[in-house]
Amino acid sequence: MTQPLRLHVPEPSGRPGRETDFSFLRRSAAGSVRRPPVDTSHFDTQDLAYALIRVLDDEGNACGPWNPTLDPVLMRKGLRAMMKTRIFDARMVIAQRQKKMSFYMQCLGEEAIAIAHSFALQPGDMCFPTYRQQGLLLVRDDVSMAEMMCQLMSNAKDPIKGRQMPVMYSYKRAGFFSISGNLATQFIQAVGWAMASAIKGDTKIASGWIGDGSTAESDFHNALTFAHVYRAPVILNVVNNQWAISTFQAIAGGETTTFAARGVGSGIASLRVDGNDFLAVYAASLWASERARSNLGPTLIEWVTYRAGAHSTSDDPSKYRPADDWQRFPLGDPIDRLKQHLIKIGEWSDAQHAQAQKELEAEVAAAQKEAERHGTLLDGHIPNAASMFEDVYEHMPEHLRRQRQQLGV
Repeated sequence: MTQPLRLHVPEPSGRPGRETDFSFLRRSAAGSVRRPPVDTSHFDTQDLAYALIRVLDDEGNACGPWNPTLDPVLMRKGLRAMMKTRIFDARMVIAQRQKKMSFYMQCLGEEAIAIAHSFALQPGDMCFPTYRQQGLLLVRDDVSMAEMMCQLMSNAKDPIKGRQMPVMYSYKRAGFFSISGNLATQFIQAVGWAMASAIKGDTKIASGWIGDGSTAESDFHNALTFAHVYRAPVILNVVNNQWAISTFQAIAGGETTTFAARGVGSGIASLRVDGNDFLAVYAASLWASERARSNLGPTLIEWVTYRAGAHSTSDDPSKYRPADDWQRFPLGDPIDRLKQHLIKIGEWSDAQHAQAQKELEAEVAAAQKEAERHGTLLDGHIPNAASMFEDVYEHMPEHLRRQRQQLGV
């Protein structure tokens, strides 16, 4: 007898009072996943799209073929950058609650991904980020925290003159392409930029970013097709933080297979990596960047992590997931894990950590004080209305001149 057809509708695992089921997360032992040469074919990465590349074990030891044996100086810099990013986020969430800005999005729990990835890039490379990669900027010495805060507060010193939502930064000199509020557009833009770099015979690569939920957008699949066909020198980063706003990643197909597997299916070498393991993130990013820079084609990396905070300051996660979800996530806190490793090898201590926390809190507070000197959304010190007519045309046309005169600015 023929059975009636049934439509499978994934059920969100996380609901108030109900624990999120993390059984789908196949957690490979640290150091157990092989590391192929960078010139491997996508066929040879099929197992890597289902395993989970890890370097740090639960005791803070670094082991296995992916261990990058990083200089302790670089690891300490990465740890401080992660700490600074978390402090920056916390202060900006409070500032939003104080109505000093309209909106904010933090990357709590995901700090290792952007910061470790940045160490594998070179000057001139271009990142096409989403709104949770502020670590790409906060790790740098040449990007002012105060200027970033001015953008958040939409004040008179906002470098984008109020033309972007808060957190949607744009820094060409820092290789940080303007963030788009339309999800997934940056993925295909990254592939196009990488193709242009190859056509010019350049040595620069692109790094595109997307969230697990946005993989359901057609731009994701278009980007994979173009990257594969043209062997674009691009790293395609899928940040699987388990949640797309209030929807668990199962809605985007994350429980029946991995997001990395979609890359292999499109003819792209793919890795699935513990995104809360700083050393694993760096090692995988370096592998992918060497592959792209050697004209060996694109790499798709699924970073497995957890969005510990709300989707944004407009979101209340208690409506759809238990409050202790992050504490139960099996991959732990990226800051605690790198701290534990540095202490284990004698390159850090609890006293140094406390001192660094104090110094970084003072640094972020000073930057906020400087930014607020130019106004906040609360006090109305915003870019002059005349600025909306600027930077549109090289020479302002007559119809805009008339409109500006009518506005009286």
